[in-house]
Amino acid sequence: MSRPPLPPFDEASAREKVRLAEDGWNSRDPARVALAYTPDTRWRNRVEFPRGRAEVQAFLTRKWAREHDYRLIKELWAFAGSRIAVRYAYEYRDDSGQWFRAHGNENWDFAADGLMHSRHASINEMPIAEADRLFRWPLGRRPDDHPGLSELGL
Repeated sequence: MSRPPLPPFDEASAREKVRLAEDGWNSRDPARVALAYTPDTRWRNRVEFPRGRAEVQAFLTRKWAREHDYRLIKELWAFAGSRIAVRYAYEYRDDSGQWFRAHGNENWDFAADGLMHSRHASINEMPIAEADRLFRWPLGRRPDDHPGLSELGL
C-alpha cells in the first residue's frame, strides 16, 4: 500500500501531506485515520504511547468518544527528507458542554511508501467560552476558504 505524496518532501508535497492528515482527522473515523500509519507505527501523545495501528485506532476511538464536535486545523511548520513538523489547534466540547481549544506541535517521520511510522505530539489545551470558538464550519473537512491558524492569529 502506498500513500502519496511520498518522501522526500518538497514544500508543495509537505503542504499536501499536512492537509490530507487534517482532512483525515476531521473525518473522526478511527479506522480510516489509522490506515495512514505503518502497521508498526509508534506514537507519543500526551501520556499515551500507542504502538501499531490497532492501538492507534483504539486511541482515536476513545478520543472522539469524549471530544464532541471536534474540528482541527494543521499548518506546516518545517520539512526535510521524510520528516514533517506541524503545528495545529483543535476545538471540541466535552460531555458537560464545556468547549476547549487545544494547541500542539507534531513531529512526523514517514516510511518510503508515504505511511507515517512515528508521530510525536505535544499538546496543551484550555477551556474556552462557546462564543470564543473560531472553528465553526460544518463537521467534516475544513472548507478551502476557511482561514488557517496564521490567519486566525493562533
